[in-house]
Amino acid sequence: MKVSACILCGIALAACSVVGSAQVSLGTVVDLAQRNSSSVKLAQADVQKAAASLSESRDAFIPSMSFGSGLPAFPEVGFTGNLPSIWDATVQSMVFSMPQFRYIQAARRGLQAAQLNLKDAREQVALDAAVAYIDLDTVTSELDAARQQEVDANRLVTIEQQRTQAGVDAENIFLQARLTAAELKLKRIHLEARAATLTKQISLLTGLPTGSIKPDHGSIPEIPAVRADTTAQPTAAQQSALMAAKAKERTARGDLERLFMPQVGFGVLYNRNTTLLNDINKYYANALPTNDFSSGFSIRLPLFDAELHAKAKESAADALRAKVEAEQAERQTDLEIAQLTGNLRELDAQAEIAGLKQQIANDQLKTVLTELEVGNGAGGEPGAPAQLSPSAEQQARIDERQKFEDALDAGLNLSKARLNLLRALGHMQDWLNELHAK
Repeated sequence: MKVSACILCGIALAACSVVGSAQVSLGTVVDLAQRNSSSVKLAQADVQKAAASLSESRDAFIPSMSFGSGLPAFPEVGFTGNLPSIWDATVQSMVFSMPQFRYIQAARRGLQAAQLNLKDAREQVALDAAVAYIDLDTVTSELDAARQQEVDANRLVTIEQQRTQAGVDAENIFLQARLTAAELKLKRIHLEARAATLTKQISLLTGLPTGSIKPDHGSIPEIPAVRADTTAQPTAAQQSALMAAKAKERTARGDLERLFMPQVGFGVLYNRNTTLLNDINKYYANALPTNDFSSGFSIRLPLFDAELHAKAKESAADALRAKVEAEQAERQTDLEIAQLTGNLRELDAQAEIAGLKQQIANDQLKTVLTELEVGNGAGGEPGAPAQLSPSAEQQARIDERQKFEDALDAGLNLSKARLNLLRALGHMQDWLNELHAK
């Protein structure tokens, strides 16, 4: 899968460099963003560090071996108290230490916390990339509609100018048409600036050249309409905070047990002795043996250590703080879910209203086009409604495109809220799996 992803990324980069702008799927953008993200890379470094810490804590029970060698620079005079050796070898290891077992448990939970934090970082990057991509896709559609509006507005200005010059309409109607055209031009400029900002954001997220990404609407999977009663799962951030708290608790317990638990060690020592450059045999009844070998177990039982007492108190305080932070993160997530749920209900209603308004505006446009083609059927009787002018068509077209843009905006806000609620409920990975399978 990694090789396939790399090939896919290479193809996307090559295509962008050749054609300048090409359609890139949402799944590719999310993959590139996760690979290029600094926060993900930092989280990966934390995982590597935690894995090394776990290995270090376990390696205390693996025998360590060392070798040393040396000769005196000058001949020794008198009894030095040390055996003169050409070289020596030492093997030592820890055999039993209950505090060390606690430290291993703490390191293991620390590794799990780092892995969960990496998962949370990847989900956050995926959320940021998906929101920016969907936003750009929406803005692209709005920009097309705004340009069409501007064309219709310019036609309206031309029509009203001719009608004003002919004395059919008043001057203020012509000025109003010009104002409408100017406002639509401003809106188009605003959308172009927004699209440029989103393009730059996606470029920074993915590492692709600025402006090389053209969104593919078909690659965006449907975002499920989650509700507050959806079964919530612990998020990766919550699980990471909980594991970090457990790691602190195990460390504190290990520091406390160091105050009264014995520690057993094992060691082996070998010396290769020499009588060169010394008169060591003068001070022993028998000649110095060439080889010295010793081994044994060491048992250390703590009696009193003020430094360890202070260290145990410090670790206990760290464990308490980590536990409170984990509980606080859980409460904050619950509050976020409640806020997102309330906003989602409102945005859902707004999207429904915007959709209905768009349908009404579309029907009104069809009615206007029909009346302009066949008349309104009122005839020329006194009091009958006047026939529609050519300006009415442009106004109806402008209004229909405006309602279309409003519906797009409402749908975008609804999609963002749903994605954020998915993440808060712990179901973000389900949507990402669907995204990669699409």
